[in-house]
Amino acid sequence: MVQTGRQMKMALSIASLGYHPACWRLPSMPADGTMQFQHYVNVLRTAERGKFDMIFLADVAASREIGPSNPTRSRVHHVVRHEPLTLLAALAPLTSNIGLVATASTTYNEPFNLVRRLATLDHISGGRIGWNVVTGYNIEEAQNYGFDQVPDSSTRYARVYEFLEIAKGLWDSWEDDALIRDKDSGIYLDPERVHALDYKGKQFRVQGPLDVARPPQGYPVFVTAGESDGARKLAAAAAEVLYAALPNLKVAQGYYADVKGLLPAHGRDPGNLKILAGIMAFVGLTKAEAQAKFDQITALIHPEVGLRMILPMFGDLSRLPLDEPVPLEVVLAAQPAYNDFAKRDAITEHLIERVRIEKLTVRQLYGAIAEGYWQLGIIGTPATIADSMEEWFTTGGCDGFIVQPPYIPGAVDDFVDLVIPELQRRGLFRHEYESNTLRGNLGLPRPINQYAQRRAGSATAACHP
Repeated sequence: MVQTGRQMKMALSIASLGYHPACWRLPSMPADGTMQFQHYVNVLRTAERGKFDMIFLADVAASREIGPSNPTRSRVHHVVRHEPLTLLAALAPLTSNIGLVATASTTYNEPFNLVRRLATLDHISGGRIGWNVVTGYNIEEAQNYGFDQVPDSSTRYARVYEFLEIAKGLWDSWEDDALIRDKDSGIYLDPERVHALDYKGKQFRVQGPLDVARPPQGYPVFVTAGESDGARKLAAAAAEVLYAALPNLKVAQGYYADVKGLLPAHGRDPGNLKILAGIMAFVGLTKAEAQAKFDQITALIHPEVGLRMILPMFGDLSRLPLDEPVPLEVVLAAQPAYNDFAKRDAITEHLIERVRIEKLTVRQLYGAIAEGYWQLGIIGTPATIADSMEEWFTTGGCDGFIVQPPYIPGAVDDFVDLVIPELQRRGLFRHEYESNTLRGNLGLPRPINQYAQRRAGSATAACHP
């Protein structure tokens, strides 16, 4: 039955060659695709054909997992990538409607430079840029910027709030009608509509104004991610899209209700924050076909890599036989943090329950992690995948999904060609774009310029003493 109400929002996360650790080993995969521009062009055009709201480029400014402490460092594939803002500048002219979102840290950037680049990108793309705001958590990244360790959470969050205040002030420093450009009079701009920020805070001092006109969207769309208290508070205060790692529907519903419930205290409409749940899907016309795709790629996980994947949650299982059930109680007893249920996060508990119920072997355990343990991992037909997505969407689990393809481009093609039509048939997803801006497609308002709003208020007050 076709529905005419609320519809899902949809993003595609492009992570190197895919989210599965063995994706680069598939015979059909171009192993050098991560550094090939055409790789991104092809997947972006597929996503736009599928009417996705946006693509998402996660980023950490470091090559992780190749230090001497990692015995599998020669086997990881996601250690090189393009700088995301430069990549988006090249991709923007090749599409018309799809949003383009990139990650940039407020811990390792300065406000003026980053705000300037994002404003320029929004102009180049005609209003399709989003900024994934992160505070940075990775030691390799910190060391690349001269830190011996990652700055503590309180420092990073104090910095991000100031950074966002400055960003909005700089983007607003030119009112929308500041540039008159009247050739007859010779007047190019109205100085009364150009504003120096003159910001002086604990973290930054920024004079302004920005030397880029106000972006077409007013501000690029703010995107954040995370499950910590700090991440939830930041999302409630500032985010317009929230990328959530939610392993099952119960966890998703609790997270969704909690974060949405925080918005009114900030004077925000809960509808202006779109919570998108991660999903990694193996799609087949039959369940057997989907399972065969999963089995093929998972068989390519080298045991050294698999055991490394298990290590953070279950410790070193390298002495156990790969094809015998994990002795769960013995393993948990050796991990004091997990022996206390109260100290387990929802993601770890979800994985522990799978081991307990399914009697997973060590090899099956790292296969389960590769399938997707911190998001909705699913193997099935278009109908069964759409069933799960519909349940999450209609029962308070999310406002849509960030698709995390296990391998690119094949899994993206499968999702666009098979799952999207099923969602459209059910009235759960668009057939055509509503707008040529990211804000327009997400149903988000264009922010009012704060200086114009003040001038309008002053004029009103002057007329009504």
